[in-house]
Amino acid sequence: MVQPYKHEPFTDFTVEENRLAYLKALETVEGYLGQDYDLVIGGERIATDDKIISYNPANKEEVIGRVSKASQELAEKAMQAAVGAFKTWKKTKPEVRADVLFKAATIIRRRKHEFSALLTKEAGKPWREADADTAEAIDFLEYYGRQMLTVKDGVPVQSRPNEFNRYNYIPLGVGIIISPWNFPLAIMAGTTVAAIVAGNTVLLKPASTTPIVAAKFVEVMEEAGLPKGVLNFVPGSGAEVGDYLVDHKDTRFISFTGSRDVGLRIFERSSKLNPGQVWMKRLIAEMGGKDTIVVDSEADLELAAQSIAAGAFGFSGQKCSACSRAVIVEDVYDQVLNRVVELTNQLTVGDPTEQGTFMGPVNDNNAFKKIMEYIEIGKGEGKLMAGGEGDNSKGYFIKPTIIADLAPNARIMQEEIFGPVVGFTKAKDFTEAIEIANNTEYGLTGAVITTNRAHLEQAREDFHVGNLYFNRSCTGAIVGYQPFGGFNMSGTDSKAGGPDYLLLHMQAKTTSEMY
Repeated sequence: MVQPYKHEPFTDFTVEENRLAYLKALETVEGYLGQDYDLVIGGERIATDDKIISYNPANKEEVIGRVSKASQELAEKAMQAAVGAFKTWKKTKPEVRADVLFKAATIIRRRKHEFSALLTKEAGKPWREADADTAEAIDFLEYYGRQMLTVKDGVPVQSRPNEFNRYNYIPLGVGIIISPWNFPLAIMAGTTVAAIVAGNTVLLKPASTTPIVAAKFVEVMEEAGLPKGVLNFVPGSGAEVGDYLVDHKDTRFISFTGSRDVGLRIFERSSKLNPGQVWMKRLIAEMGGKDTIVVDSEADLELAAQSIAAGAFGFSGQKCSACSRAVIVEDVYDQVLNRVVELTNQLTVGDPTEQGTFMGPVNDNNAFKKIMEYIEIGKGEGKLMAGGEGDNSKGYFIKPTIIADLAPNARIMQEEIFGPVVGFTKAKDFTEAIEIANNTEYGLTGAVITTNRAHLEQAREDFHVGNLYFNRSCTGAIVGYQPFGGFNMSGTDSKAGGPDYLLLHMQAKTTSEMY
């Protein structure tokens, strides 16, 4: 019998023992800042002269580490290593593959604060956000290991007299994992191990601003007993290595998390048949969001305000699930807006290594410039109610920003900003609020704050998003509890952390024997 899955608990940092443990972990991480990390290809460590340098976004002079950069030649070497390893890994018992994940989960659990502290340094995540990222990585390992044990024997199908039929799932082949910088441990680990536990071999190309946590994760998978060539670590440029691997005839599937534009580019490239290719490549894509919290006139308005502030400004709004739009029924619009402004002005912005910091930096200078440009657009489209200021002298800091009185079709209400900016618009009634919520090209997450049961049911049916939350914020899906993925330009609705996710990395095979 498969052991029941339990969500990894979040750390309570008000407990002195936990607070001191986190400070010690930060010291541990600071002790190995600036080191070099090699590519891992077929179990072999390969150093290159060309490096990707990872900097601390809260202190841009501080080097977190340097990873070797893969060339097309090395990407090809990694592809051949993965093709070779697939021949044996696909025949490795599912139980053995799952055990590797369970052991890796145990290793990360033992080093939980160290991994979180590395996220604080490399991704600029405040303590609670970093802790949640690490917990989610552990959850993915535990959950997908158990899911593999439930699907390993396939599903029953009908047989007739003198005939026995079976329906089993087999692995796909070699996959390319292109992971994002905003959840550089959780999503990177989850997408990688889902592919691996299903019997595939992979090439991992992590985001260029957060490659060190990925390098540390690869070390954990080696320690957990993963055979050589199953996981190949190939950081590199999207234009050089990413395109090459997406186009490759031996690539069977691509698992991508990132922006809408890059996702569409991969969708187009992966659909083309290359010489020697004998399959249609499968794409698992989780892209952007423009997520709305709808507040009804019949609602707990304090809950609404708290939900908007937390959803908009947690991890500086750098989540595809972040609340970047608040649509408020006009009867309560001013009340909710003013309370969110109050809450926002109380938020602390600064060094994420300090426990009291709510919001750290944004990802890098490109993100800083893009967000500040959007704030200028917002000032022209609506009324600046809070924030609007940025400082990139030491790190990439932007104050949490509220822009009110926006038209539903304003750019601030339509385009993904991926920063600490939330736009407010009013609706004449609940039905119009849902219509406004649906008027973007995305469909990832949304939330509805109301005490009206009929309105909840109306939203359940009409609010077109993959993850819809009632009377809570629109961020914070937990593995196995709220399978995550969205509609329209938000991707393939792959539902990470859900019961169908592993099947996306497998193909079904029917065998029929006559007696």
